[in-house]
Amino acid sequence: MSLFNDTRSRRLALLSFGSRYPRSIGRLIEMNLPPYTVFPTIAGDNISLREIMPADIKDLVEISFYDSVQAITVQEATEMQAKIDKDYVDGNSIHWGIAHKTTNKIVGTCGYYRGFDKGEGELGCVLLPHYRGQGYMTSAMVLAIQFGLHTIGLKRIWASTSQHNLGAIKLLEKINFIKVANLDGQEVEYELR
Repeated sequence: MSLFNDTRSRRLALLSFGSRYPRSIGRLIEMNLPPYTVFPTIAGDNISLREIMPADIKDLVEISFYDSVQAITVQEATEMQAKIDKDYVDGNSIHWGIAHKTTNKIVGTCGYYRGFDKGEGELGCVLLPHYRGQGYMTSAMVLAIQFGLHTIGLKRIWASTSQHNLGAIKLLEKINFIKVANLDGQEVEYELR
């Protein structure tokens, strides 16, 4: 069984990157965009990236966001997850739960949230406070990066964060991202090198 639904997922994207990628202008690049026939689960040493199920939502309220707005209630988190699921079905994003390898409990989330139409992906992540500093996010980001490069076919992976979020900046630099821009509102943009 193919991972990709040929009618929606195997799309040809004509990428025009401008002067930043001069050799790519007008080049036809095949990308394997969501949605997939089977939602991809990616196994690592200590975590796996898997689909978020309705039963997971109650544990994720404090880290549920959509368009930079945080959920306060289970109902809001459920509504946000429905929007995220629609973005996936529409081929605009992919959002995984980061599952603890032993318990399968979701300890955080990560995924690509925009940029597919340009052959790139904005990688975002959030981890429940109790699980920070244990290597889960590093593992999740590395798995997501490999999926983005080798399965989706992204040509650029980037992330943005607050310039005050030193933990996120340290993580990004650890996994080979470099700062490429200062954005409005004290945000900074990093790009995978």
